[in-house]
Amino acid sequence: MTIPDSITQLDAILKPKSVAVIGASTSPDKMGHEILKNIIDSGFKGAVYPINPKADIILDLICHKSVKDIPKPPDMAVIIIPARFVPQAVQECGEAGVKGAVIITGGFSEAGDEGEELQNQVVEAAQRFGVRVIGPNCQGVNNPHHPLCASWPLLTYQGKISLISQSGTVGAAMMDWLSEDKLGTASFVSMGNRADVDEADLISYFNQDSNTEVIAAYIEGIKRPERFIQAVEELKKPLVVLKSGRTPKGKVAAESHTKALAGADAIYEALFSKYDICRAYTAEEFYDYAKALAYLKPPKGNRILFITTSGGAAILAMDQAEQEGLDASPLPEELVAAITPIIPAHAIKANPIDLTGDATAQMFGDVIEVTRKHYDTLGVIFGDPVEDASRVVTPDANELIIFYGGADVERQESELMHLKGIPVFPTPERGIKALARVLERKTLDVPQKPTLTVPVAGRQLPLHQAFVKISEQGIPCTDFALANSQVASVKIAQDQGFPVALKISSPDILHKSDVGGVHLNLSSAEAVEDAYDDLLAAVNNNCPESQIDGVLVSKMAPPGMEVIVGMNRDPQFGPIILFGLGGIMVEIFQDISIRLLPLTKDDALSMIREIKGYGLIAGHRGQPAMDEKAMADCLMAVARIAEKYPEIIEIDLNPVFAYPDGIQAADVRIIVKEGS
Repeated sequence: MTIPDSITQLDAILKPKSVAVIGASTSPDKMGHEILKNIIDSGFKGAVYPINPKADIILDLICHKSVKDIPKPPDMAVIIIPARFVPQAVQECGEAGVKGAVIITGGFSEAGDEGEELQNQVVEAAQRFGVRVIGPNCQGVNNPHHPLCASWPLLTYQGKISLISQSGTVGAAMMDWLSEDKLGTASFVSMGNRADVDEADLISYFNQDSNTEVIAAYIEGIKRPERFIQAVEELKKPLVVLKSGRTPKGKVAAESHTKALAGADAIYEALFSKYDICRAYTAEEFYDYAKALAYLKPPKGNRILFITTSGGAAILAMDQAEQEGLDASPLPEELVAAITPIIPAHAIKANPIDLTGDATAQMFGDVIEVTRKHYDTLGVIFGDPVEDASRVVTPDANELIIFYGGADVERQESELMHLKGIPVFPTPERGIKALARVLERKTLDVPQKPTLTVPVAGRQLPLHQAFVKISEQGIPCTDFALANSQVASVKIAQDQGFPVALKISSPDILHKSDVGGVHLNLSSAEAVEDAYDDLLAAVNNNCPESQIDGVLVSKMAPPGMEVIVGMNRDPQFGPIILFGLGGIMVEIFQDISIRLLPLTKDDALSMIREIKGYGLIAGHRGQPAMDEKAMADCLMAVARIAEKYPEIIEIDLNPVFAYPDGIQAADVRIIVKEGS
């Protein structure tokens, strides 16, 4: 993979040979002083240049009036001056030959129209001179491996996880937790408003960074969807994402925070699923999943044995293991025989193995040694103060370590384990959930990029044309034909066989039932005649200006399970495919699955099986299972329509009747771009 210059240029920010601090201050209370001091105290080995036209020396360093006064241009400038002066400062950086800038200052797009204009000026100046910019409105950058801390607080522990965050506070808290645990970080970048450098750039950068083994990103929205998808397609390292703005109110908060476009959460869920991105829903999960992916050895399978001193912790562990789909199978007889001589007589020889409260570290170690080869993972739960626990666990072994109580001993032993590179989790639930995310990790083979298009205002295809369109792609439909007279409708109904349905075909009527445009279960010629007249009268009364193409006559589908299949072109991510239980079920329970294009057959089957109502499809209490292959074929056909006809912006098949031996689409709505 060839790394673009725009990405390698980020070395100037994260691995600079020299740094200027524009807005360096003599006052210890000012951010310009703290940032300068942190750069020095982090052990940065390059030249540091304070920029302050009113000072001569700050922290024993000679000040310069402007970045242009420095004899040799620094690689990177940290800018901490009032917002109105920042565009000029960026221009001077460009004129001086500075390659990268980190703008700490706020008061830009997040602050309204005036700030938006200032940010546009910053971007224009940066692009004119080829300066890559982090921020504005950010908390800076920290690379303990370089070392460089152009941020706050001063944290210097080196680790394996690179943090990317739209929120300085969220990112810094994560870095602080890692530092407290003595695990450290590979790098930290607070993106702020993402005027230039965004999450896609940084994912690409850390994908090729030798110190980074896991990327953890807090995002409120994705700035450039197509570039983001390109970055994750090329990704060879685990990516953990904490995505906020999941709820309507959360979305509003995200947009006002950093002007993020926090798109529909279900679409993000589909995106993360497609590209094997590990999604966290809480800050704790964000921390735990990143830690597990960085430091846990990937198990060969899902079999787990718990070894503990706490009966309560063991029950919690078993509950969570079952919930996560882990196999906590009983001890084989040969293993029971092997552990009997090394554990107390009153200990429980089962899964979990309960050593009881008088167990020693040595006893734990002996049991671990004997049991290791029999299970994929050993869940070792130190449920009491166990001194020297750190001596009997091994880095890069098949051990999940949980220290659940033990006061000072727990803290000391956990710290010693972390220094050995062994992750420790504070509860069984957190540890097992993190292990499950490691087990989910897989290698991706994405055949092609999705096509991203922005929809425009649309119009509805007449019902008859919509049915023709889906039937051309092989989607089974109820028999249908267009009638333009009462006589024709009766003839079609007789040819199809009763009962039939009559539905108005019009590009102007979205909800046919609401205007009297649907009559169902017509069982005779007389019923069809009456329904034809009633339907046209109701439509003409309720929608007198509507264009009427005719009346669609369709044979009633046999009773079956109702499902919905749909497609919509999202403004950010292009065509998305939807599946769920149909009828009122989808409205009441909102039980749907979503995928982005391209869609594979495996994707389609996964969509069907992941909805909460899948048990009904698979067969419940003796009921026959529905034809999953036929439903998957329908999803694939809708995906083909989306790819073949870019003018189509929405497809809604609802209901689709599913049977043990096939499906039938009973109704369809297709929206196309205006002018198509």
